Amino acid sequence: MGVGKSTVAKHLAHLLDCPRVDLDTVIAQAEHRTIAEIIEQDGLERFRALETESLRRVLDSDARIIALGGGAWTIEENRRLIRSRGLTTLWLESTFEHCWLNIAASKRVRPLARSKTDARRLFEERQRVYCLADWHFIIRPDQNSYDVARQIAEEVFFV
Repeated sequence: MGVGKSTVAKHLAHLLDCPRVDLDTVIAQAEHRTIAEIIEQDGLERFRALETESLRRVLDSDARIIALGGGAWTIEENRRLIRSRGLTTLWLESTFEHCWLNIAASKRVRPLARSKTDARRLFEERQRVYCLADWHFIIRPDQNSYDVARQIAEEVFFV
């Protein structure tokens, strides 16, 4: 959360000239509500079910770059679905402070990270699962999202 997955995905799709999907956007559009509203009104468990249902649909689409929400990869069924398609997975890692600055500066409501303490707890919990991704990119403070996308394009897709 707050590392810049959606923005990096947008740049990467442009560099690779391929379709991309932001899973949270797909969910919000299908539900006609924000992610925060879904979680607040229906609960986290229902949101995770919607997330997995949406992921199944996205995996059947022509999207080649899929930006997952911060918690999607933590669900074993989602990891299995992604792996069953033979897709390459990336973990974009940054420091907690970098992510927190982005979260705090964002206008988006983050129901799972309403406080710095909650955000730190999620950050630490999720890192244990994020390391299961195929590739690991550490985002340096001097890099912008385009730089990260370019590095991924070069190292993973040999562009």
